[in-house]
Amino acid sequence: MSRLLRLLPLLLLLAGPLRAQEGFETAAAGLSGGFAAQVEAVDRLGALGDPRALPILRALSEGRLQKTPEGVLVIGGQDALTGAPAATASLETVRINNRVRGALRGAFGRLELASFSVAERISAAGGLFRARSPDNIAMLEDALGRESDAAARTAMEQALAASRLAAPEAAVKRQGILLLGGTGSPEARSLLLEARAANPDLAAEIDAAVSAIDGRLQLRRAAETAFQGLSLGSVLLLAALGLAVTFGVMGIINMAHGEMVMLGAYTTVVVQGLLRGTPLAPWALPLSVPAAFLVAAAVGVALERTLIRHLYGRPLETLLMTFGVGMILQQAVRLIFGAQNQEVTSPAWMQGIVTLPGGVEVTQNRLWIILFALLVLAVTVAAIRFTRFGLEMRAVVQNRRIASTMGIRTGRVDAMTFAFGSGIAGMAGVALSQIDNVSPNLGTGYIIDSFMVVVFGGVGSLAGTMIGAFTLGLVNKMLEPWAGAVLAKIAVLVGIMLFIQRRPKGLFALKGRAAEQ
Repeated sequence: MSRLLRLLPLLLLLAGPLRAQEGFETAAAGLSGGFAAQVEAVDRLGALGDPRALPILRALSEGRLQKTPEGVLVIGGQDALTGAPAATASLETVRINNRVRGALRGAFGRLELASFSVAERISAAGGLFRARSPDNIAMLEDALGRESDAAARTAMEQALAASRLAAPEAAVKRQGILLLGGTGSPEARSLLLEARAANPDLAAEIDAAVSAIDGRLQLRRAAETAFQGLSLGSVLLLAALGLAVTFGVMGIINMAHGEMVMLGAYTTVVVQGLLRGTPLAPWALPLSVPAAFLVAAAVGVALERTLIRHLYGRPLETLLMTFGVGMILQQAVRLIFGAQNQEVTSPAWMQGIVTLPGGVEVTQNRLWIILFALLVLAVTVAAIRFTRFGLEMRAVVQNRRIASTMGIRTGRVDAMTFAFGSGIAGMAGVALSQIDNVSPNLGTGYIIDSFMVVVFGGVGSLAGTMIGAFTLGLVNKMLEPWAGAVLAKIAVLVGIMLFIQRRPKGLFALKGRAAEQ
């Protein structure tokens, strides 16, 4: 008798897995029955939390689960429960209806909620959010207590709130309404509006939660609009920065500036083609930046030394000549690469969407272009302020004759300045190749905007160029929802015209001798 008492805990310990095994097999057997039995079986399998149920339920959902006339479940010629080879004669596919599919979504959510994969846990929480069953409350509360990933916790909190909203108790419903109101999710808003008709006694709480969500969504839309404005501003900054040097500093109206941008984009195409299939392929885009600078700078030097140097002080002739050069460069690119758009592949670290705090979603390529524009601006300011080239350039701008008498070769400075501005335009082309079509007409769409930025910010002022670019980008994107893209651009142009009437020298006018010349 004493030996039996000592063995009793062991027998009870072994009985648990046996009962679980029996419960799993009994629940799985119901999948071979009618639709009502299938719904019950799916719910039981989901509640058991046995990982063996996942492949069976997936096979059922995808139409791969079969059964024998005796009701034995078969997947791919093997017994679904034991994995042993099964007779393949007279197999029949297990069919399901919409009720079973709804039960499957809930079961997948329960079974995948404890997965090691964050993506699967988020997907499981999404399935439970759509299922909206009060039976999931305890399970979601346990999962939230274990969860450490922020995105998964957010998804689970929404699923928990939706499950509480489906509970019969008013107090539990109120907890769900409060949680849903704090999510700021459009899905939560739709769910609350749907629940309002079925819960008239909770209409005040639901309306308050919907108002809270609307406020969060408005802030999110405002933040996304601001990001789009900054993104457009960064593009304008990159396109206008080189022009701020050639036009703002040298006084040259370079209508071929857009073609320098286009040359930078095509340099990216060439570099990617040369490095494709080599160990340096992932670094093709970063390597395209110095290559584009050198190519555009070389073309700029050739243009300044052969043509522009003879037209200083003659702005109309310079405008017409550079306009013709731009057309020649476009046609040359068409002859070499063809008129069709060229493909440029973005690296993996520039693809996808980043979710910022507050649920604001931004594209990674636009985010990197903003950072790149600020980096190019910082390098440009450093080159002008802290290098010998920058010192000589500023001396020539202030007083060309005195700079010449001090031994500065003004012709060489002119060539280097024009090359520097053209090289910056080439780097802008590398960035634009990630968000725009690479074609011979790429730079044409940015030349007018570039002149607008430079004139609005103040001719010769890099700080004015930056502020002008971001201001025009933000104003443009703020007007687009009400006026449309075309009317918004027209409104910005009219606004700049009126502003120039009041401040002809722009936001930041040059001071000193350069302003007097």
